Amino acid sequence: MSLKPLTDSERTLAREKATAARTVRAELKSRLKSGDITVGEVINGHSSEEAIGRLRVLDLLKALPGVGEKRAAGIMDAVGIASTRRVRGLGIHQRRALVEHLRHHSANSRP
Repeated sequence: MSLKPLTDSERTLAREKATAARTVRAELKSRLKSGDITVGEVINGHSSEEAIGRLRVLDLLKALPGVGEKRAAGIMDAVGIASTRRVRGLGIHQRRALVEHLRHHSANSRP
């Protein structure tokens, strides 16, 4: 299947839309890193936004303080979420399990 060639104006609009989506995702990750917003708030409240809905859950988790590639993969494995899953593709049970897992483990890690 070949895609139709884009005109210059269509290409410009697509580039602007992609840049805006990257900006939204970068801002969200920054807010997660600083603790201004939680994963629960993101997946339950903001997942309807197109840019956030397209964010991979793995990247969302890696934005948390102290969570890298391996820990994020471990969390997803423990909860039963595929590594390729995006935020908008999470089911209600996966959302609930992820939030509970993060809440339980963050409460245990504090002194």
